[in-house]
Parts: sequence; structure tokens; C-alpha cells
Amino acid sequence: MRKFYKVIIIVACVYFAVIAAFVFLSGRKIGGSSISEQDVLFLNDIAYVVKENGSLESVAGDKDYVVTDTIGNVIYDSRGETEGTFTVQTAIKNRYPYVAVTDGDRITGYAILIDDGAAVYSSMRLTLIVCLSLAGMLIILGAFSLIIYMDRNLITPFKSMEGFASKVAEGNLDEPLLMDRENVFGKFSESFDIMREELKTSRERELELQRKERELVASLSHDLKTPITGIKLTTELLKAKHEMNASSEVDPEMEKLNNIWQKADEIDNLVSDLFSSTLDDLGEFKVNCRDEESGVIPEIIRRYDDKSLVTEGELPKVIINVDVKRLSQVIGNIITNSYKYAGTKIDVSYSLIDGFLEMKIRDYGPGVPEDELSLIANKFYRGKNWRGSEQDGNGLGLYIANSLMKKMNGELIPESRDGLIITLLIPLS
Repeated sequence: MRKFYKVIIIVACVYFAVIAAFVFLSGRKIGGSSISEQDVLFLNDIAYVVKENGSLESVAGDKDYVVTDTIGNVIYDSRGETEGTFTVQTAIKNRYPYVAVTDGDRITGYAILIDDGAAVYSSMRLTLIVCLSLAGMLIILGAFSLIIYMDRNLITPFKSMEGFASKVAEGNLDEPLLMDRENVFGKFSESFDIMREELKTSRERELELQRKERELVASLSHDLKTPITGIKLTTELLKAKHEMNASSEVDPEMEKLNNIWQKADEIDNLVSDLFSSTLDDLGEFKVNCRDEESGVIPEIIRRYDDKSLVTEGELPKVIINVDVKRLSQVIGNIITNSYKYAGTKIDVSYSLIDGFLEMKIRDYGPGVPEDELSLIANKFYRGKNWRGSEQDGNGLGLYIANSLMKKMNGELIPESRDGLIITLLIPLS
């Protein structure tokens, strides 16, 4: 709207500048008009008759004139008006032609020609100037009124609808579109607001369905843990019996039991990850941090290092503020991933840095491409190199580990340099 206001102001300035130029030029035209030769002869005749004390009625002509003395008293007026005064200054002001009546070298009066044409022209000029000025003011006021009307009834509603559309696009469906029903867009905006309410209802219904689905997945995951644990325990019991009765020969039954236990363990890990991920989505993934000695970390590593591939460096004796159960999930997921995708030795080193215990877990496998490092902690993400491999996975291990570290006010940082390096920043007490 500011552009429209500027245009109107510029047009108004140009318009009144043209009027000012007209006033100046038309005034110059009046003031610069010359006396015709006939007017000069007519005035000279009058002056001669007055000088000779003759009768002015004998002066031939169809123009009105006035004869005055030196102080402006009217001696003769061809129009029949004998009262009043008519000075030379009046004649000059009205631009009437005049000549002095002399007696020798002495001025005895003035003969003034009443030029009604100049007066009419001046009156018409003034009337035209006033009319043009008033017309310009009315047009400008009308333009301003039109712009104000358009701003209030067209542009402002459009801006409101634009802001409303932006909020809807951002997912804010709680604020209604407020607009006068008598407005040009009243009915239109009412339809938009109905659409907002329908979208809000639909989103609430969708969120409720998603919540129920997550609750169902969490419930099923939890229920599956019991039979899977039973399968693993039964398999371990059968393995123990076979080991007691085993001979030096290869026992095919033992291989089958080992295979069953391994698959059951993979299912157990998958169900655990799904359960943890679902709890995180539902906002029920609780973390209870408390002060612990750093010595809990080697215990966690030994619990998951069933292949004895981990080599630890010196661990500083400090107090860390963590949830041991959740930290165990983090370290367990990282070691499990390394076993699965690298299968090499794992080096663990420790250092203290800016209020954190820095724990680096490094394997010597193929690593991760640089363009995938920022993605490997995303939910359900599996790298390009792993998609065509025979390794099973769900893309939840590092996602859960990263989420848990954030909840414990720590950080998980992946690097790829001659293998994969996962750095855990564990907060100190």
C-alpha cells in the first residue's frame, strides 16, 4: 500500500505544480498585454476634450471611460456613475489603460479606459484556478478513500488469509481465522476456517491412531520378551546337557542348538530395540541419572564382549552422572554393531574433556562413507554398504544410543577414519 500512497502523492505534486505554472503564465499574459493603437487614440481624444473644456459626450466611441482629477475624484463617468473615487492606483491594479490630462506641464487629471475584458479574463482565470484546485483535491481525496477502502476490505483480509495459510502450513491449527462476516471475503474466510477445524480434527484422529499403534507395538514387544527369553534359556539348558554328554566328535545337534540360540538372541535384540524406540516415540522412555563411579563402564563392556574383541585403555577414576541401565544399552548397541558389521578388534580409550568423560570405541572395519556419517544415527537408517549385505539389522541401534545419550545430557559423535569411531561424551557429576 505504501507504493500506492507514494504514487498518489507524486501525482498530486505534479498536478498542483501544473496549476502553479498556469497561474504564473496566465498572470504574465494579463500583465504583459499591450494597449491597442485605437485605445491610445481614444484616450488622447478624451484628454484633448478635457483640456479644451469641451463636452465629453461628443467623444465618439463605444468604450466606457472615466475622467478623474489628480486625487481620484470622478469628474466624468461614461457609465453614468458620478459618485465615488477612481484613482490611478486602481487603474494600475486592474491593468486599465490611462493617460494623464495636462495643462502645459501640469497634470490636472487622468483619463482611464475601463477595460472590462481584462476584468472578465481575470475573473475567469481566478474561477478556473479555484475549480482546478478543488477538482484536484476531490480527486486526490477520492483516491485516498479508495485506497483506504481497498486496504481495509481487500488487502488486509488477503494478508490475514496469507498469515492463516502460513500457520496452517506450519501445523498450527489452533488459531481461527478471524474476519468480519460482512467483509467481501467473509463467506470465503469462513470456509477456510471450517477447513482448519476439519484438518485439526483429522490430525488429532491421526495422532490418536499413531499413539494406539505405538502402544500396541510396545505391548507386543514387551509380551514377546518372555517367550524369547524362555527359548534362549531352554536352548542354553539343552546345550549344557549336550556338552556334558558330548564326545570328541562334532555334534550336529550342538550346532543346531547354537544356531537356535543365535537367532533367538537376534530376535531378542530386535524386540528390545523396537520396544525402546516405541517408548521414545510415546515419550515414555524414562532416564533416571545419578552419580556412579566410572568403574561401572568396564563391567558393562565385559557383559557385551562375549567374543573377547575389546581392548581397554586406562580409565580415569571419576564420578559420572548417568543412568547405568541406559548407558549399558548405549555401549551394548555400539559393540553389537561392531561385531555385526566389522568383526575386528575393538579399542576403547578414555580421556577427560570439559566436564565430560570422553569414551572412544573404535573398530577397524570398512567404516562409513563421509556423506552417511550424519545419517547413521537416524531412525531405521542403514548404510548403502549394508543394504546388500547378508547382515540382519533394523537401523535402530545407533538411533537409540544417540537418543539415550541426549537424554543423559551427553553426546554421541560418529567418525570414520580407518574404521568406525564412536565417541561418547559422558557427563561428569
